[in-house]
Amino acid sequence: MSYKTILAILDTVDNATAVADFAFAIAAQTNAYVIGLHAETVAVVPLVAPMEIPDPVAVQALQDMARAQTLEIERIFRKKAQAEGISHEWRSFASSTGYGSAPLIESARSADLLIASQADPVKPSDSHVDIDNYLFESGRPVLMIPFVMRQPKPIKRVLVAWNGSREAARAAFDALPILRAADEVEIFSVDPVDNALQSAAVAGADIAAALSRHGVKVTLATAQSVDKSASAVIENRLSDSSIDLLVMGAYTHSRLWQLIFGGTTRTLLQSMTALTLLSR
Repeated sequence: MSYKTILAILDTVDNATAVADFAFAIAAQTNAYVIGLHAETVAVVPLVAPMEIPDPVAVQALQDMARAQTLEIERIFRKKAQAEGISHEWRSFASSTGYGSAPLIESARSADLLIASQADPVKPSDSHVDIDNYLFESGRPVLMIPFVMRQPKPIKRVLVAWNGSREAARAAFDALPILRAADEVEIFSVDPVDNALQSAAVAGADIAAALSRHGVKVTLATAQSVDKSASAVIENRLSDSSIDLLVMGAYTHSRLWQLIFGGTTRTLLQSMTALTLLSR
């Protein structure tokens, strides 16, 4: 298995270069085809009091701005594609629903891997992709780039956050092309439990054995959270072990649960310190 179709989600001018760079870097390793995808979002229309009639001048200005951004992102993508000499295509859609629209989700469902960038919190934009939609609707793994990381680097050390869930298993196997090329892959369990299926001391042993049969260099590790959250324990492990990529299952609880009570997925997506591959 290798990634043969990579979908680069290019939502803003600020992160288009980074996303394109990562997409073509991975494509070069696997001889993959790269699709550049952008949603030209139709912004909320300003109304003019007292009759609340749309202001045609403002509407035209917003459309012009959105179109200019689309053209610039396309220029960035095509320039990178030509420089790398990799097979590619460009897709852009104008939609009031942005990246949640059906044509964009349909494009994602036909890709082996989606690549997107974490939004920079100091640069809010209506154009930012809602990654939750892709995780829940596309059925495909998503590689997220921290907004502080602008240049690709070799992925040598990988941490697989393992909790025994369906989502974690899917993420581990979705990441196989990267795991096989890595120098070291650690299966990391936080607060593993003793039950009829496993001993806490060897949590993750089965998935480690399965991955090793694919040629992955695997080690096992566990940790107790004590007075910390699972996400804090994982973040510490990423930092202490100089991890290049985190692989994890996304939203083992529902989106509503995560929204109300928080959760590991949402916390790690907000405070990303490493490349993160998520599957659901």
